[in-house]
Amino acid sequence: MFFIGAVATLVTVAPLLLGTSPFPTYMFGLSMLMGVGFLLAGAGVLRSIAAGRRQARGASR
Repeated sequence: MFFIGAVATLVTVAPLLLGTSPFPTYMFGLSMLMGVGFLLAGAGVLRSIAAGRRQARGASR
């Protein structure tokens, strides 16, 4: 999801740099997927840390 958003962001910014006509508004919405993908990755990291702590706490008893 992050990569789709990153590509959409590049596609959205390219006309601004090249001086051509801008893309439709939905491309700006697709570029928001970069933030959503980043949040999903962060949530996965936090869940992994929590699972590791639970497992370590269970093994130490």
